[in-house]
Order: sequence, then C-alpha cells, then structure tokens
Amino acid sequence: MTDQPIRDAATMILLRRGSEGPSVLMGMRGAKAAFMPSKYVFPGGAVDPDDGAAPLAAMPSPENMARIMSEPRDGVTVSPGAIAAAGLRELVEETGLMIGKPGDSRNPWPGYGDSGLLPDASQMHYIFRAITPPGRPRRFDAYFFLADADLITGDRDDFSRACDELSHLHWVPLAKARALDLPFITEVVLAEVAQLVATVGPHDPLPLPRTVPFFDNRGPVPRFSQIA
Repeated sequence: MTDQPIRDAATMILLRRGSEGPSVLMGMRGAKAAFMPSKYVFPGGAVDPDDGAAPLAAMPSPENMARIMSEPRDGVTVSPGAIAAAGLRELVEETGLMIGKPGDSRNPWPGYGDSGLLPDASQMHYIFRAITPPGRPRRFDAYFFLADADLITGDRDDFSRACDELSHLHWVPLAKARALDLPFITEVVLAEVAQLVATVGPHDPLPLPRTVPFFDNRGPVPRFSQIA
C-alpha cells in the first residue's frame, strides 16, 4: 500500500468573548466520516482548486502571509490567498457564518452573493500548523487561523445555512472544550488558543502570536518547530 498524498487544508477557530468568558465554535464530524469520525473539531477542510481564484475583499496581513509561505513542502508552491480563502469557504459551508465586507457579489460561495459581501481575510491570524502523520486514511497540511467572532456578519448563533458535515454546532466555553471527544491535535491547538487569549483583555484586538507551532509529520520521523 502507498501512503495517502498530503493536501493543503485550512481550519477556522472563531473566538467569542463575553461576560461568561471566551468560547470557540465547534461541531461533531459524522460517525461514518473517513477522517476523524465522531470527533469534535473546528470548521475547516481541504483547499479546492478554485480557492486561489476566489475574489476576496482583503488578503491576510503581510506578516501572516510570510509565515504561511514558510517551510513549504518539497515541490509545493504555497498560496496564502488560496489557503485563507479555503478557511472562509469551509466556514460558510459548514456553519453558514460569513466574515466579509461590502463589495460586488462575484464570490460564488453560499450567502456571500445574496448578501453583497466579499470574504475578508485581513483579520485572520495564522496560529498553528500540523501535517497528518503517515498511515492515516487522509493526510493534510493544515493551517489553523484564529478570528474574532465579532467579525461575523449577522447572527453568530444562526447555523440554518450550514451543510450537514458537522452536527451539534455550538459555542463551547474555552475552559470546557478539552473535555469533549477531540483529536489530539485539536487539544494542542486549544491549549495554544487559551494561552494566547490569556494575554489580552476581553475587548482587545487578538494579537499576532510570537511564533507559530508546527507539528511536521511529512516524513517518517516527527518534527516539531516554531515558525517565527
């Protein structure tokens, strides 16, 4: 048997802050899913071929783009715009929630054209990266982005436009999220988010992390590094 190819992927971590403390949006994958069945995860998925051409209101910041392009896989050209677009596309497909700015309606994703919005990647912070180890039924080079829930256009509790890929969509208190049935890497990311949030006030802008942890499993020997 040959190992599965590695595909670029993007994951969106939405952070909601309020009087009861911070929470994150999570949902449960189906029991018959080939990858991480019945696990609670953040919205996200693989980069599609058309994501690189998706019109955006704004790209990620130069600092975020430079980090996304760091340590590319051999023979792979990383497109920060495509990866950021994939995160926003997966977000609206799996949750119905949009992060956008008024603009023309050229974007074909659900909701954006009807609302006269263009997806906005300018406030997405790249905070984590992980490559799935060999031997798994799917392998991804996953880029994790953190965004403030205040950026969402419309009702943050309205998941009526969501597809059926994730069930039990809800805002999980950050202090309780690690008690769910989670993939290992999701537990690690939650710990990173908690550490990052602890450094800012409830109304402060989310900071760009000092470094981006990278769990590199592209080869037979696992490697951990920090992308500066």
